[in-house]
Amino acid sequence: MKGWMYILKCADDTFYTGSTNNLGVRLIEHENGLGANYTRKRLPFELVYYEEFSRIDYAFFREKQVQGWGRKKKIALIQNNVVDLRKFAACQNKSHSKYFEKEIINGGFDSAQPPL
Repeated sequence: MKGWMYILKCADDTFYTGSTNNLGVRLIEHENGLGANYTRKRLPFELVYYEEFSRIDYAFFREKQVQGWGRKKKIALIQNNVVDLRKFAACQNKSHSKYFEKEIINGGFDSAQPPL
C-alpha cells in the first residue's frame, strides 16, 4: 500500500509532519478538525511539502526522521535547498568525529591518557 509523508504549515507558523496512506482524505480530516490535536488547534494550515512512497511503512519511517529535524532543516527540505539541507544535517556536537583530529592536535584526548 502506498504512503505519503507530508508537512503542513499551520496558522501559527509552526510545522506539522505526518504520514498517511491517503493524502487527500487525510488533508480533509485535518481541515475538519478530525486530524491530530496539534493541527486542530492551529487551523487553517497549508500543505507545503509531501513525498510519495511505495509502502506506508517507508512513509512512516520518513515521518519520524523529519519530525526529529529542526525548523531550519525542514525549511531547507520544503524549499529543495540542498546546500542548506546538508549544512543543517551536519552534526554540530563537539564529540563528533570531524572534531577528533583537531582535539588530538590540541592535546585534548591525549592529555587524559597516562604517560607511557
